[in-house]
Amino acid sequence: MTEERGRVNQYGMMTNDFREVIGRDDILAKASELASLISTSEEVRHFQQAEEKIQDHTRVQGLISQIKKKQKEIVAFESLGNKTMVEKIEAEISDLQDEIDSIPLVAEFQQSQSEINELLQLVVSVIRDTVSEKINVEAGTDAPPSKCGE
Repeated sequence: MTEERGRVNQYGMMTNDFREVIGRDDILAKASELASLISTSEEVRHFQQAEEKIQDHTRVQGLISQIKKKQKEIVAFESLGNKTMVEKIEAEISDLQDEIDSIPLVAEFQQSQSEINELLQLVVSVIRDTVSEKINVEAGTDAPPSKCGE
């Protein structure tokens, strides 16, 4: 096995300089480990709590059911070509959605979704930046040979 040398990157994470090829299975294992870490984060815990409250909230669930029913009605009226009824039902759905959005618990749930998305985007950015940094460094030192005889 090749010797490992570690350093701290710009994100404060320990990185290793490996002089061996890492296989797809190794990368997937690390991705799974990262997914486990994310799933135990404060953001995910908060989201799960908010989701549970939403599931138990009778008014929210009733409004969601009404919206689903009206969406089916829209499909039926669209197939009949009745644009007037489609527009009327779309307005009713919009009103129901406004009512859902006005419930503080729903705002809390949406905020927790946003926090998880931000965390995931940050993780993706760190991976992208770190890989990009490594590729650029290696590309500069491992340039292809120039053509001879030109």
